[in-house]
Amino acid sequence: MSKAEIDALTAEFFGTLDTRGGRAAGLDRLRDLVVPGGVICKTGPDYAAYTVEEFIAPREALLSGGRLAEFSEWETAERTDIVGDIASRFGTYGKSGVLDGEPFEGGGSQTFQFVRTPQGWRITAYSWYDAP
Repeated sequence: MSKAEIDALTAEFFGTLDTRGGRAAGLDRLRDLVVPGGVICKTGPDYAAYTVEEFIAPREALLSGGRLAEFSEWETAERTDIVGDIASRFGTYGKSGVLDGEPFEGGGSQTFQFVRTPQGWRITAYSWYDAP
């Protein structure tokens, strides 16, 4: 059951960014999916580490301000290791959308760290690397 719950949590994480079909991004939901004090990191030449609030603010502006439309990200492959109440997931993702009127596609690598809390599985850390 844990793997299915982690699969659903991961899909919900990506779903918070989905604006296809004119839907509004659900970034507020990240506050429930990530534990308090959780960290989100972007690697590569534009390295950044974010709190959940720091991650939400610029993406909310981008996804609701008209520059980025029809956006979605999805997992393309994964490997999940679960030991008791901790889990680690490494995989790849794809993404697509329309930025400043130009369609784009991309993807990269990602990793999640999870813990089982009294409320169920939650994300403690997420890191990603956009492929060039």
